[in-house]
Amino acid sequence: MVLGWPGQWAAEFNRDEKTRLRVRGGQELTHFKLQPGEEVRTPLAVVQFWKGDWIRGQNVWRRWMVEHNLPRPGGKRMPPALMMCTSDFYPGMKSSAAEEMKYVDAYVNAGVKLDYWWIDAGWYPCGDSWPNVGTWEPDPERYPKGLKEVSDYVHAKGMKLVVWFEPERVAKGTWLADNHPDWVLGGKGGGLLNLGNPQARAWLTDHIDKLLTEQGIDLYRQDFNMDPLGHWRRNDAPDRQGITEIRHVEGYLAYWDELRRRHPDMPIDTCASGGRRNDLETLRRAFPLLRSDYRSEPTGTQGHTYGMALWIPYYGTGVGDSDDYVVRSHWCPWLGIGRGEPRKAGLDWTKYHHMLADLRKVFEYFSGDYYPLTSYSLDNTVWMAWQFDRPDLGEGMVQVFRRAESPYESAHLKLRGLESEARYTVTDLDRGAPQELSGRELLEKGLQVTIPNRPSAVVIIYKKMR
Repeated sequence: MVLGWPGQWAAEFNRDEKTRLRVRGGQELTHFKLQPGEEVRTPLAVVQFWKGDWIRGQNVWRRWMVEHNLPRPGGKRMPPALMMCTSDFYPGMKSSAAEEMKYVDAYVNAGVKLDYWWIDAGWYPCGDSWPNVGTWEPDPERYPKGLKEVSDYVHAKGMKLVVWFEPERVAKGTWLADNHPDWVLGGKGGGLLNLGNPQARAWLTDHIDKLLTEQGIDLYRQDFNMDPLGHWRRNDAPDRQGITEIRHVEGYLAYWDELRRRHPDMPIDTCASGGRRNDLETLRRAFPLLRSDYRSEPTGTQGHTYGMALWIPYYGTGVGDSDDYVVRSHWCPWLGIGRGEPRKAGLDWTKYHHMLADLRKVFEYFSGDYYPLTSYSLDNTVWMAWQFDRPDLGEGMVQVFRRAESPYESAHLKLRGLESEARYTVTDLDRGAPQELSGRELLEKGLQVTIPNRPSAVVIIYKKMR
């Protein structure tokens, strides 16, 4: 049972002997009357039925998400991608067109083929603090020719451009707060851009559409770093509680729908303060390409994949290129692998290229069925493992992590989804020649994995023999 509502939702689960289980869910607070001729929408609700165990239920859900819900820019499935960002916008690290292009050159000159280049927060006039959002124009000092100079540059290098926006939050002293305080829940002091206001939404749609077109932006990234609930509820009359929230949600979804209509080939990234807008309505329009701001620590990020893959087939994150264990703990359908200071002379890029090559070997498996092979745990004394299976290809992969304090060197992992009568070649990505095993053996006895060192991440690819 799933609720789709990018606002304040609530659910109740009550069990008793008579009804067994009663579930109620929806918008948390509603107590309103409608004006003559007025209409409102309510949260989307989905109930799914399946036969088999719970993990089959999750894979029925994943398949439904892939086939009927995930956005298809240009009418095609979103392919896996490698992405990179510059230095962001922090004290002493202000992005500019010149700096962006120097960073692009560092990767290109090292022979790195990236799919996307990402300009993060701070490309607009904001003083010394990127959260000063509300003036949506390229900073004329740091981007004298606009973002178009950078987009032309990355396009010439075979990449596409991602640009960060946060249109719903408005800071004091910015263009929106000063020129249209009537559109802002919070007025000239800043607050929430009221997407329930038709004039505000029309302006935002036209303005962002113009930026996307004129600046050559290929992927629109929308962040959301504030709590809107207080703004919504403070603007409701006693007999209209919930209306401001409903109108904002309607406007937010309509805004994205119109951007997608005008830019049918453009993906949208829902960032939302690191993975906070993963409701079904949002996921039907956008991809969470930064699933969490909590990154680099491998145990936690293994936990992210373990849980998120049950529900969301396409997501992303970023990580530094420290070692295979850390990087493989972050593997996603969309991934950025940072090189630290890539412009440093004399860098050895061999290991970096190896990491990218390994990821590209398994990219196609992330869209398949997903099976946890161990229990969930953040304990550093255990192993964690899962399987991505493409039954249409007869192929898949197993990821296995022996954590830093685990005393165990070997495990048998019973795979799922294979054909018992078929035979498979099984190959460790890092070691030796493939071995041939039967589907029955892999399903019933299990795949034996030995990991002598800790921490270590092993990747095993299997393919059905024809």
